Amino acid sequence: MAGEIPPAQPPPGPPPRPLLWRHRRNPLRRRTDRLRSWIGLGVLIAVLAVAPVTAVLVGDAARGHYEETARHQTQTRYETDATLTRDAPRHPEPGSDEEKHTRYPVEVRVVTREGRTRTTRAEVRPGLSASHTVRIWITEDGEATEPPLTPQEVRSRTVGWALLSALGVALTGAAVHALTALVLRRRDLARWDTAWAETAPRWTSPT
Repeated sequence: MAGEIPPAQPPPGPPPRPLLWRHRRNPLRRRTDRLRSWIGLGVLIAVLAVAPVTAVLVGDAARGHYEETARHQTQTRYETDATLTRDAPRHPEPGSDEEKHTRYPVEVRVVTREGRTRTTRAEVRPGLSASHTVRIWITEDGEATEPPLTPQEVRSRTVGWALLSALGVALTGAAVHALTALVLRRRDLARWDTAWAETAPRWTSPT
């Protein structure tokens, strides 16, 4: 219709630029461009400063936790003989490559340090017959369990938590930067619409 103001077309997104482009003098540079650039630089500096500190603190806390866990496990678990009360399944075939990595839960009989005989379930190789003896780790109550954490496992878990914490800081920084960019982008579009509403009538009015 004559005199109708056409809708404002959003400005094109910023093309790829060097890292410090928004800090340079440019007639097309907007205030939000400078603001976005400074916020990005601040977030980057904050991540580079905070991530190593966070990794050290979290890693130290994780190491203390897992070392204490390993000490407790060493004090409350021990290795002993266990006798199968029934045959273990024979599949896969004993001696095969698959058999080396396969274990079946089977009922076994153990004697605790206090001299009590009890049964528990432990994972054993395929094909073992009843009355076969295996070495397993048990708790003080005679329950089958995993061996205590080794120093290598403690180090591995400590490093894992340290890396996860540093990654979390980096992801948080990226999210803050992305959210800030979105808010500034919407602000630019709103100002663009306002400016177009004021300018469009001059272009579309009949002379």
